[in-house]
Amino acid sequence: MAIHTQLPIHKKGIELLSLAFKAQVQMPRGVKRSLGDKISHHCIEMLDLMAMANATKGSERAAYIQELMKHQRASQVLFRVAHDSRYVSHDLWGKSVQILEDIGRQGGGWLKSATNRAPAA
Repeated sequence: MAIHTQLPIHKKGIELLSLAFKAQVQMPRGVKRSLGDKISHHCIEMLDLMAMANATKGSERAAYIQELMKHQRASQVLFRVAHDSRYVSHDLWGKSVQILEDIGRQGGGWLKSATNRAPAA
């Protein structure tokens, strides 16, 4: 088992958190604390869940990954709201979409491998 900080999905999560902080800086004062904090919170939760999933096995791992995917989808929606409301730049939005897709793809593969493994006898 690799250290969670060496996993490609974790590296993407760190990138996304950095973007979330940049997005929060771009937002107007009125939404910085509400929308910006919510996006950052979901990104932090994803990083925590990546570490927990890496440290566990079996159905417990699958549960962590499923929770991770929920936060990924929520982040996607909130970044979309921020973009549609013109609170974040097109560049930042484009980067966040790519990273969120990568996390979704990697998380989906991770979930598939976690649920397809036969239990140890």
